[in-house]
Amino acid sequence: MDVIYEAMMIAATGLTNQQRRIDVIANNVANVNSAGYKSSRLDFKDALYTAGIVPGPPRTPSPEGNQQKGHGVMVAGITKNHTTGTVQRTDRDLDIAIIGEGYLELEDLNGDLLYTRNGNLHLDDDGYLVNSDGQFFLNTNGGRIQAPYGTHTIEFNEKGVVTFIADGYEASSALGLYTFRNVTGLASSGMGTYRESPASGEKRPAGNALVKQGMIEISNVNLAEEMTRLIRTQRTFQLASRALTTADQMEGIANSLRK
Repeated sequence: MDVIYEAMMIAATGLTNQQRRIDVIANNVANVNSAGYKSSRLDFKDALYTAGIVPGPPRTPSPEGNQQKGHGVMVAGITKNHTTGTVQRTDRDLDIAIIGEGYLELEDLNGDLLYTRNGNLHLDDDGYLVNSDGQFFLNTNGGRIQAPYGTHTIEFNEKGVVTFIADGYEASSALGLYTFRNVTGLASSGMGTYRESPASGEKRPAGNALVKQGMIEISNVNLAEEMTRLIRTQRTFQLASRALTTADQMEGIANSLRK
């Protein structure tokens, strides 16, 4: 009975974690058109093993042969793919795309620092550059970027310097553009933003990144790849479900024999 119970638990780990994989795939597909979205991949690892024993003395784990028994599957982690997504032309002055490795620095409403690849910028009622959630884009000095009163033209150069042009007056500010030692270590904060973490390391200037005005980077989700993963996951889920059903039937037979 213990063997059957273990088989059921092993199959259950497969069902549970394949469901989590489906959730990750669904989130990727849902964000296929989200600007700056980076796709995720769920990775697995095998669960704990126990060493069996060989009949007869001495009853110790056998050094000969493989007497180890596994106990299912576990989630190793969810990995973000930070490769550049498709860049689309919008011809909108406040749309910018980052070519290369780099993230725009934001300040949220609590004063915390965030980082994003979403270059869909807006001007709020006070003339500050913000994203669609009202979070402020910062310059290289960590200050908010504000367009002077009367600004009629906004230009970005490839180095990320934004110039506000008003009648007889110009003002410039350099966007805070940074990268990290390990970008896959950035912690997701939702809405296409990330936070610095011990795994990512501290921010540093993204010297090789280029800014393109009138363009925007959409998600890097590959729909064909996601559909392939979904099919594989569904097949694995079905096999784990069949294994669970078989173990349950065996337990039923064992119970009827005991009666």
